Amino acid sequence: MTTPLADKIKTLIRTNGPISVTDYFSLCLADPEYGYYRVREPFGKAGDFTTAPEISQLFGEMIGIFLVHAWQQHGTPEQTVIVEIGPGRGTMMEDVLRVVRRLSPELYAAASVHLVETSDRLRKVQAETLVAHGKKVQWHGSFDTLPEGFLLLAANELFDAIPIRQFVRTPQGFRERMVGLDAEDELAFAAGIAGIDPTLLPSPPHAAAEGTIFEIAPARDAVMAALCERLKIGGGTAVIIDYGYLATNYGDTLQALLDHQYDPPLANPGRADLTSHVDFEQLARRAKNDGLQINGLVHQGDFLIGLGLLERAAALGRDKDAVTQEGIRQDVERLAGSGEGKMGELFKVLAVSSPPIALPPFRKPKS
Repeated sequence: MTTPLADKIKTLIRTNGPISVTDYFSLCLADPEYGYYRVREPFGKAGDFTTAPEISQLFGEMIGIFLVHAWQQHGTPEQTVIVEIGPGRGTMMEDVLRVVRRLSPELYAAASVHLVETSDRLRKVQAETLVAHGKKVQWHGSFDTLPEGFLLLAANELFDAIPIRQFVRTPQGFRERMVGLDAEDELAFAAGIAGIDPTLLPSPPHAAAEGTIFEIAPARDAVMAALCERLKIGGGTAVIIDYGYLATNYGDTLQALLDHQYDPPLANPGRADLTSHVDFEQLARRAKNDGLQINGLVHQGDFLIGLGLLERAAALGRDKDAVTQEGIRQDVERLAGSGEGKMGELFKVLAVSSPPIALPPFRKPKS
């Protein structure tokens, strides 16, 4: 079985030769005809994956609490811009705004809300989700058109969808990993010609076994740099949540998801969601080099529990029937549970600020 995008990519390879993993990644997600985000409904039970805000309102509520804390610690600036990049169906922002309005009516009244979203289809869904907030909510095709002012920004599962480059260890050293065609005319990985600056590798290249993969993400770094620049100019705090690793290392994290199951990355281009794990050490390094404060880099479970997840869950379940209470308990376990493969450990949270502030639930500011 093939897909229309697979046929398109094969034609491209026959004409121009193998393409980089970066280009393959971009085509799979954003091809104007057959790209995943153009043709699929990714979210929820009927989609290919379920994001944290879709699991429970508790997730967005904790983010709302965090942003209110940040606003207070920054001295309650008057002109505040609340932003989410890649807001899905608008579920998280709806939960965030409900908490902001309850905990800090003055912040809710003074703030404007901005969603960075390129999909017209998703914008319509978000507008329905956020209809209660009326003209307070505005949409942008890119980060560049956001209004000036103090920034409170949240990005959940944004960076994992930004393409990566991969390099594979060969007898000649690390070479860029490409997507070409095998003897059966099927998509297959191959080593290209381009190498990599050895100083970018986590350990000497000769120490890595043949076939070892190393990933870098210049596009992610560029997005982080733009975000940092904006925070430095107007002040504010950003919280970034994604699955990934705390320290730069070797490993192949390119993965596809189809109907909530893992799928070979080259099997169903355009039909399966394509992602890779986020190198949080690199994002934090970029922020630090750009002069921002790293408030903290922690597991999602620790972050949510530190903000009062368990107490809020208990309040939500109070006076409810046993089935509802068990559902809430299971949601908490999904969001914050630790152990291999569980969101509470697999997902990481990075918070950065300018100017420096002390910010719960992190124990102390990190320079």
